[in-house]
Amino acid sequence: MSTHFHSDRYAGATLLDAGHTRFRFWAPSCHTVLLEAQGHAPVAMARDREGWFECVFPCGAGTRYRYRVARDLAVPDPASCFQPDDVRGPSEVVDPAAYGWQHGAWPGRPWHEVVIYELHVGLMGGYEGVARDLPRLAALGVTAIELMPLAEVPGGRNWGYDGVLPYAPESAYGPPDALKALIDTAHGLGLMVFLDVVYNHFGPDGNYLADYATPFFRYDTATPWGAAIDFGQEAVSRFFVDNALYWLMEFRFDGLRLDAVQAITDRDWLLALPAFIRNHVERGRHVHLIVENENNDAGLLRAGYRAQWNDDAHNALHVMLTGEDEGYYGNFAPDPTPALARVLAEGFAFQGEVQPVNGKARGSPSADLAPDRFIIFLQNHDQIGNRALGERLGVLATPQALRAAYGLVLLCPQVPMLFMGEEWGSRQPFLFFTDYSPALGRIVREGRRQEFAGFSHFASAEKRDTIPDPNAPATYAASRPDPAERDRPVHREWNAQIAGLLVLRHAEIMPRLPGARAMGARVLGKGAVFAQWRMGDGAVLSIALNLGDSAVPLPDMPQGRCLHAVLPYGADLFSATLPPHAVLACLNEAQDE
Repeated sequence: MSTHFHSDRYAGATLLDAGHTRFRFWAPSCHTVLLEAQGHAPVAMARDREGWFECVFPCGAGTRYRYRVARDLAVPDPASCFQPDDVRGPSEVVDPAAYGWQHGAWPGRPWHEVVIYELHVGLMGGYEGVARDLPRLAALGVTAIELMPLAEVPGGRNWGYDGVLPYAPESAYGPPDALKALIDTAHGLGLMVFLDVVYNHFGPDGNYLADYATPFFRYDTATPWGAAIDFGQEAVSRFFVDNALYWLMEFRFDGLRLDAVQAITDRDWLLALPAFIRNHVERGRHVHLIVENENNDAGLLRAGYRAQWNDDAHNALHVMLTGEDEGYYGNFAPDPTPALARVLAEGFAFQGEVQPVNGKARGSPSADLAPDRFIIFLQNHDQIGNRALGERLGVLATPQALRAAYGLVLLCPQVPMLFMGEEWGSRQPFLFFTDYSPALGRIVREGRRQEFAGFSHFASAEKRDTIPDPNAPATYAASRPDPAERDRPVHREWNAQIAGLLVLRHAEIMPRLPGARAMGARVLGKGAVFAQWRMGDGAVLSIALNLGDSAVPLPDMPQGRCLHAVLPYGADLFSATLPPHAVLACLNEAQDE
């Protein structure tokens, strides 16, 4: 079964047959471009009026090539499908039909069955390492793994958000066919695979676009990473649309998570993407688009994006669990409880209100959206790794409170997400790491340390010097999950708790999730909330959570079954109060009239 995506405007190297390849390259800032294919003399490419250079050349899969855009500059293909020698090396022609799919017709799974497990491929041993761990994750109750970005980055140690070649799967993790084998293995186990893609910027090292395609960027519009990408250019727009289809069609990913879409300045492009993808994937196949969006733009969810990472839910729960109130956590201080109640009832906590930290309005109304349009989590790569010391919640929160919080996260109708190692309560850090040149590495190290100068704990230069150097190999090594850790008794206990909650979710929540709607939520006291949902089959799910230090009056729970309870030792399940650091989840079955 061939699943390679073809397009009239598809850039890059397209294998026409075993001995011929078509090369297409957008370089509107150049008058001439030479194709330099390994083992062959350079050949001039034909240019059209829009700046596209093209030629058909007698070479096949495995050929290394570059584009000569100036006397002193030859660059890799921006649509390279493989970079065996990193971002500055030549690109390699790839045969998309070389891999023989075992589960190429797998249709995916519907959204209500999603339980996400976010992971970093490099830290788990590359594509083959992840594939080896898939049976364990499937047995845990995970139904979708989400890979942090794979676009080729400088070196072999990077989160992935510094990618400069969006079509080239990171070569440090293995060849492209090893990635396909990982996805194929996942599908055989009933697991979906999502990919985190970065369409808002390119990394600082190895990006040559401005040298030959100046119109790729809008220099009148700045983002945190430099000039904005100009999606108003047809070639630019199609470059990213084709990229989305490339991952979904050629690699058979089941969905994409679009990173930081608030930095994509062309909202119309974002609004149009879901429909375009729906029109190009196979009928009946489940493909899911997820956004990360600081703006809380509910309109994107109405336009076809399946769900958004719910940072408001995380931030409220994090403050409740840790008491931290610096940085953006200040938006949820001094009492995050009303914010959590609104999250459970309406989706976003900020729906146009002004944020205390920066005085800016944020968000839009979201109460009309179903709860499964929001992805809830206690930890992810950002919320751990963007801490100066990369601490996980296991070292920041009390175990009893954390156990209670997982009862809410894994049983409520919002879609849950775990971060690698979270299922066994890993206490190892997850740090920010890079593999830049020494000069750029020094800049990143000093910039990161200065970033935390406004935090009380790192106010002194001496304290800031304790922040790990992102470019040091030891920082990467310290972030690698230790499988031996999960075999210790306390971690086996954590793993059993998470697995048990996921068994409940599969049995009691998933089948009832289509059509579920929030019935409201209210504050029971500081750190305590009560929320209810009318599930799709008419049953009422009720969850009471108390992360505070005092017992709170417990509202009358509907008659029904207790699904899950975390209570202090000796507490009465049928008490009229909910003790501190406790959760109670009940299901009232729909009654036939």
